[in-house]
Amino acid sequence: MTMTSDEIRSRVAAVLPGVREDLEALVRIQSVSADPARLDEVERSAEKTAELFRAEGVDARIVRAYDGAPPAVIGEKRGPEGAPVVLLYAHHDVQPENDPADWDSPPWEPTERDGRLYGRGTADDKAGIMTHVAALRVLGDELPVTVRLFIEGEEEVASATLPQLLEQNLEDLRSDVIIIADSGNWDIGVPALTTSLRGLVRVNVQVRTLSHAVHQGMWGGLVPDAVMTLSRLIASLHDDEGNLRVEGLVSGPAADVDYPEDRLRAESGVAEGVEWIGHGPKVERLWTQPALSVIGLDAPKVDGSSNTLIPAARARLALRTAPGETSDNALACLKAHLEEHVPWGAQLSIEVVDTGEPIALDVTGPAYDAARSAFTEAWDGTEPVDMGVGGSIPFIAELLDAMPGASVLVTGVEDPDTRAHGPNEGLHLAEFEKVLAAEAMVLRNLGA
Repeated sequence: MTMTSDEIRSRVAAVLPGVREDLEALVRIQSVSADPARLDEVERSAEKTAELFRAEGVDARIVRAYDGAPPAVIGEKRGPEGAPVVLLYAHHDVQPENDPADWDSPPWEPTERDGRLYGRGTADDKAGIMTHVAALRVLGDELPVTVRLFIEGEEEVASATLPQLLEQNLEDLRSDVIIIADSGNWDIGVPALTTSLRGLVRVNVQVRTLSHAVHQGMWGGLVPDAVMTLSRLIASLHDDEGNLRVEGLVSGPAADVDYPEDRLRAESGVAEGVEWIGHGPKVERLWTQPALSVIGLDAPKVDGSSNTLIPAARARLALRTAPGETSDNALACLKAHLEEHVPWGAQLSIEVVDTGEPIALDVTGPAYDAARSAFTEAWDGTEPVDMGVGGSIPFIAELLDAMPGASVLVTGVEDPDTRAHGPNEGLHLAEFEKVLAAEAMVLRNLGA
């Protein structure tokens, strides 16, 4: 007999205290995949994650692409014969906490304030893990689908070994539907399905104007310094209104949703008086237009600087690419622009850091019907918004390459004030309860 929505809500309420306790235990593990000093913590996180799923009847095991590679957790729990196969994805690694002084409470000690649970990973993405665990707890022996599991341990460091893991474990992961619990909802009380994500191209750009540093008083006015040269090159990337000037990049339309000005300003943290850059609808600028930022700069610090012409300077550029773009084309366009605009004949070198493909999902078919119905029920009649995300989850394209017939549902626990990757990351606890009910209802609907 199919479990009713009221039964699911009742069971979610019953398991919620234990789910929160397990989430807090996960958050206390400092699984920062970018920090070599904390790789043991990443291993501990994988072991704890596997243990949580084993307790729900999943034959979870730790796998890695090669000895010493980051640990992922895969497994399976069989449903009825002939039932759909659903792959549940999340990741157990987290971003660094950076300066603990920027946090209002210790980043590795989960702390509740005003209905939110604060701590690194409370939302991104250990709450995603616990969403999957909770769905299995709620459905128990009445699980109507076969569940397969892929909990990654290197998502925050660009999933370098993901292609190998997929190749090595494809038959254990192959599914009809993939649920990726690593995104967010439109607002508190308004669910969403993420239907498009931008890709990413990152490059290091260096300019050199001198073979060695020289006296600024002796040579300034004749020889260009590298910082000034790099600054002019960076400035060439945008016009005076902030529109990207790199020719040949793809842009596209976005979902027709209203993003109120007050929300934009509050959620972005933009300083008072700062104007938006670029032209076109704001959601297109955020979701379906390319965007380029300088995210790192190698140059002398102001404190201690001397009257010296700097011979070389380097910047890291991050280009978010629109759905429909390819990394190869975006990289070629960016390189062509930089080569054309480097001033004064300076020597230019471009190093590719990494790339990831954008994605626009097919949002039709039975899986999306099942998800929309479940979300509407879980949020008491509020239908989910189809939204884009300006960030990137490059592995979605890789999953679809490996399983081209699968439907992909990108869900999540975040809300506009989650502050993932920043200080005071927090999970809205009342909304989390709805997320848990929604996933259990999605699995129920898929099984039906």
